[in-house]
Order: sequence, then structure tokens, then C-alpha cells
Amino acid sequence: MNVLMTGVGGQGIILASDMLADVMMRAGFDVKKSEIHGMAQRGGSVMSHVRYAKHVASPLIPLGECDILLSFEELEAARYVQYLKKDAVVIINRYRLSPPSVISGKEPYPDVLPILREKTDRIVIVDGSRIADEMGNPKGVNIILLGKLSTYLEADEALWTLTMNDMLKEKIRAANIEGFKRGRQA
Repeated sequence: MNVLMTGVGGQGIILASDMLADVMMRAGFDVKKSEIHGMAQRGGSVMSHVRYAKHVASPLIPLGECDILLSFEELEAARYVQYLKKDAVVIINRYRLSPPSVISGKEPYPDVLPILREKTDRIVIVDGSRIADEMGNPKGVNIILLGKLSTYLEADEALWTLTMNDMLKEKIRAANIEGFKRGRQA
């Protein structure tokens, strides 16, 4: 299984991919992970590959082999469309961070759905940012999106809870476990 997570710096993508890798290892899979986060601290693009199976040789997802794309920002989903296999699942957080060309008024924010539909119709939009704001936990979007992602994977929910208990600080644990459950229901 090849899962690609995309977004921009500061959205918690690396933590989310670390958690996914941990859950799948607990589920008995061989897991490989790789990440690219060059200018992430300045709001730049972040991408993390997570691959799991009985045996995985490489941490990088080949172009055209991504089973699930989890995008924390709408435009980032379109940026990595070349990774998708036909009929892949795409989960997109309803959040837009406008690039400079949009901010300056030179271009409108692109409609990403037609770009994605060239590869798949299995597109799920999640209001993760809204849910996180409603919960008073705006930094918990990543865990909400993991909740949604978990509904497409073969790991028991209890494994996710174990991972959250191990990887999250105690003061934020309960809110994030609740966010994970809300994401599963989204």
C-alpha cells in the first residue's frame, strides 16, 4: 500500500506520516517512509511517502503507484497527481493557502477537482480545518485527517489509539483522540 501525504509546512504532515508508519508496524507490516520538506518552515510544500506491505524495498512511491493521496491543502493534491494510480483514493482537506500569483490577483485559485478526476473519481473532501476549529484545536487537523484516512486502511482503530497514546503529549492526547474519531465520521 502506497500512501502519499502532501501539504505545506506547519500542518503536521511529518507527525501524521510518523503515526501512520507506527500503526502499520504495529499491524505487522514492513514499513518504509520518506519525506521532503525543503522550505517547509516558510510555508513551502511538504511531501511524505509511506509504504507498507509484507516486504517493502524502497521508501519512495513510484510515479503512478500511489493508492491513497492525503492532502492537507487543496492545491497540493493537484501538485502530486502524477503519483496517483488509476482509481486511487484522494482525501483532501478543505483548506486553501493561496500562492503568490493568487494573492497578487494575477490568477484565480485553481480548481483542483478536474485535474484529479483525470486519474480518479474517488475523491473525498473533508472539512478538517472547520472540525478542528469547532473543537478548539486548530492544530489538530492532521489527526482529524488521519481519522478519515484510517477508514481506508486495514489497521484496527485500537492500534491508532495506542500510537496516539505513545506519540502525543498527555495534555493534547484526549483532544486529538476525539479529533481522530471525528475524522473517522467525517
